Amino acid sequence: MDRPTGRTLSRLLMRSLLGGFLGSLLAGLVAPDAARAQYYDGYGYRRAPAARPAPEPQRQFFWPWEDRPAVQAPPQDYGQPAPRSAYRTPRPRREREREREREVVRSREGRSVQRPKPRPAPVVARPAAPKPKTDPHTQIAVFGDSLADLLGQGLDTVYEANPDVVVIRRAKGDSGLVRKDVVDWPKAAEDYLKANPKVSYAVVMIGANDRQPLRDGDQTLDPLSERWRAVYRDRVDAFLKVFTDRKVPVVWVGEPPMKSDTLSADITSLNEIARDRVQRAGGVYVDIWPAFVDENNRYAASGPDLEGQPAKLRTADGVHFTQAGARKAAHFADVEIRRLIEAKGGTPALPDAVSSLTPEAPPAAGLPKLDDDAAIDRLITAMLPSLPEPPGIPALPVKPAAGPVLPLTRNEVAPGGGLVTGRPRVEGDAGYTLERSLTRGVAPPPQPGRADDFRWPRG
Repeated sequence: MDRPTGRTLSRLLMRSLLGGFLGSLLAGLVAPDAARAQYYDGYGYRRAPAARPAPEPQRQFFWPWEDRPAVQAPPQDYGQPAPRSAYRTPRPRREREREREREVVRSREGRSVQRPKPRPAPVVARPAAPKPKTDPHTQIAVFGDSLADLLGQGLDTVYEANPDVVVIRRAKGDSGLVRKDVVDWPKAAEDYLKANPKVSYAVVMIGANDRQPLRDGDQTLDPLSERWRAVYRDRVDAFLKVFTDRKVPVVWVGEPPMKSDTLSADITSLNEIARDRVQRAGGVYVDIWPAFVDENNRYAASGPDLEGQPAKLRTADGVHFTQAGARKAAHFADVEIRRLIEAKGGTPALPDAVSSLTPEAPPAAGLPKLDDDAAIDRLITAMLPSLPEPPGIPALPVKPAAGPVLPLTRNEVAPGGGLVTGRPRVEGDAGYTLERSLTRGVAPPPQPGRADDFRWPRG
């Protein structure tokens, strides 16, 4: 057998290399079609992914003599890259503020304009706290229940700008004249008046909590029974006696209507008892019931305030006052307090609008005291400048003291000499027409085309 020569070997080597290259090239051309066929069908539509077999459930229980399998991490799907998080680490606040300050905004003209810094918010001035009143001449003490405390707040608002009047609230909620174990009002008022002898007036508003059984010794009396009313009258008299013994004028403010009809009916009975006993003791009873009812004399939660504007006067419980309601109730008590101050000979407390305009400095020497209206009018007249008189005032003719004497029986004569009441003279065609129509009764001839022209044929 002949040995292959070098030329033959080189040919065989080239043939094998060329065959391998062509085989790999054909495999590369066929492989994409095969890979594409896994996901797309022959029409170019994407195929549904092949269903994977469900993984075998992992055992949760093993016997003590069995070996637990090692926990394997779940296989990760590297087909799609993990989505990047859109969260960015925030920069420090100070760095952001500095960058905002350095930011330059390009204006329409092409110039670089520095963005203005934001202006600080304006500081709102808080209302000044009311000045404490030092040595007021008039002290008004308010006694009673929770409604009396709201009434005291309204009175405090009335006299807030008056330095000579101070309102002292001595009310206590859930108290009354029935339960002495809560507050014994005759004793409490007497102790307070002993400790504060400068109290000028007393305002009482009590009774909202007194619609309950009353203990008289060993007996328990039903509310508003005859015996209950008699004991309640005695307790009202004992309360009033504390003020009358010390000659402190009392202004007793009646209870307002309540949301409950039954409670309102009982409050009416208590108000009648209080009115009778206060008037017998020489005090002043203030009835505020009409100010908190509607046109049908029933409870009204809203109504006109002191300025005539609609406002909510009572709270949701149907018993207590709102701020506007307390101010309205205090107005009626304030009217009686001013009347008592005037009757006592003192200067009545000025209202808020007037007291705010009154200077705190004492009047200068030589000025009259503003105690009466005449002095005030003289002071205002002296302060007003005199008006200049207009030049050339025309002189008015002087009227005579009496006119000419005219007789009552004289006949009135017209300018032509005839009597005013005489028969008028009518001459010419007009006289003939009047004579013919009014005297003879002959109708005037109709005019052609007029409504009374009945001639036929027309024309």
